[in-house]
Amino acid sequence: MTVEPTHDHLTIQDAADLLRLSRLQLNKLIETGALPVHRTGKQKRVRFADLMRIKAVQDRASSEAMAELASQGQELQLGYE
Repeated sequence: MTVEPTHDHLTIQDAADLLRLSRLQLNKLIETGALPVHRTGKQKRVRFADLMRIKAVQDRASSEAMAELASQGQELQLGYE
């Protein structure tokens, strides 16, 4: 899937939707410093490029987990070929 931003910055809700996270989970990423944020008035905004960096990390972790599960399934002869 290709996502083209209409703006360089997204709202917290749009960012959470893009990453398929809740707003609470996204705020935890912001609080820990894993995702930089800036304010426009009272609202927080997240750069699209920063979101894509986080998404790449998530995708890589997901792929590694799936490969590990497939490997375990083959070792245990669960019928997953």
